[in-house]
Amino acid sequence: MEDYRQWGTYNVHDPSCRKLGDYYYMYSTDAIFGENRKEAKEKGVPLGYVQMRRSKDLVHWEFVGWAFPRIPEEAVRWVQEHADGQGATNIWAPYIIPYKNKYRLYYCVSAFGRKTSYIGLAEADSPEGPWTQLGCVAKTDESTAMNAIDPSVIVDPVDGKWWMHYGSFFGGLYCMELNPETGLALHEGDLGHLVARRANYQKDNLEAPEIIYNPELKQYFLFTSYDPLMTTYNIRVSRSASVEDGFTDYFGKEVKDTTNNVPILTAPYRFENHPGWAGTAHCGVFSDGEGNYYLAHQGRLSPQNQLMVLHLRQLFFTPEGWPVVSPERYAGTAPRNFKAADLAGVWEVIRVQEPRYERQLEAGQILWGEGELKQEECNFSTRMALATDGTCSGELVDISGKRMGVNGNWSFLKDKRLLTLDFGTEKIDNLIIFAGHDWENETETVLFTGLDSRGRSVWGKRIMSPKVSAQSSTKGK
Repeated sequence: MEDYRQWGTYNVHDPSCRKLGDYYYMYSTDAIFGENRKEAKEKGVPLGYVQMRRSKDLVHWEFVGWAFPRIPEEAVRWVQEHADGQGATNIWAPYIIPYKNKYRLYYCVSAFGRKTSYIGLAEADSPEGPWTQLGCVAKTDESTAMNAIDPSVIVDPVDGKWWMHYGSFFGGLYCMELNPETGLALHEGDLGHLVARRANYQKDNLEAPEIIYNPELKQYFLFTSYDPLMTTYNIRVSRSASVEDGFTDYFGKEVKDTTNNVPILTAPYRFENHPGWAGTAHCGVFSDGEGNYYLAHQGRLSPQNQLMVLHLRQLFFTPEGWPVVSPERYAGTAPRNFKAADLAGVWEVIRVQEPRYERQLEAGQILWGEGELKQEECNFSTRMALATDGTCSGELVDISGKRMGVNGNWSFLKDKRLLTLDFGTEKIDNLIIFAGHDWENETETVLFTGLDSRGRSVWGKRIMSPKVSAQSSTKGK
């Protein structure tokens, strides 16, 4: 616990990241592995006050301390007075955004499993503080439909208006307009309007909105998190031509019509040579200012799912204009141009799908003692060989989660970096090819990411070249 200067990518939960000056700064919920408040007090380690990190390369992260010296008194008072003296023990889900020559840090304080919550705002002259509290942006209690947690703020590039998306499974996700000059609500007491929801808030968790704008596509993208944070946490996305409403999914359905929406970008997964990851959601999305996008989220090391590790992935947009993310964490791998021959070999492929096991939840989370993944809740990799003659064969997971043998053909559009897999009964096209790091095998490789026709992510990484594959086959004989 006292070695926080060496945490690096460990103990990152609910990250918000943005490039500010020479550094990428990351702010996150102050939740740590093996948290023990008595031990923390004895060792002089603060708990609950927003972790701050910085990096120049998005790979090596320096822990620079905690944003606040204490939980703001106004937030503590609101929560505890409206939650029978409970809650307000730490600060959740910070969000960073610059304004003129200042930096604004939004945050929330709540009581777990209740909608008694408070979103506040602090400001500083430096991304590292010190921070001055500016006041309350939104607050909720048992009498309101919504829950004031998980803020994400965006400035509309068209008219300069400020908007905050926030909320959870208590009533869904909401959008409210802010005053650019103050950073607070444009109209005092206004809690905004509904943007997204799910049908059954007792078991279908929805939270953690993240809103970005893609100027090339002229679309706003709303990233959201489904299901319980320790196990099947997964990221979905929708889009709209408007910053404040009208978000639709892959099939054109409005995300406030209570259906479960796609695309699915991440979910619990496991490649070979690793125990796997759970809780892969609550994301921050940002760009480097040069047209490259990234998505950061927590990943919980399976099977116990207690240790939280930063997962930072490259994010791409498909030809249809949907975001997809790398199957592997970003490691600073230099871009490469590939030709078809570079793709031949043995691949591990994962179909990122929703869990097939339905849990009984409480307040949108799993019951205590059920923190490990069930077999049906993890997406396992299968192997597939892409031959130099353009044929492919191996195994693929079908929509029911069963492994099935497949044979077909593959093709590659070099100038567009797009791979197509055609199995006759199913065709998966527009898979984006790029260079990346194979963390499980500790080597550089070629990766792909994309969506199938059902709006579920499909991930791949090459683990053997044709030469290595042939040698392995000969050894087997």
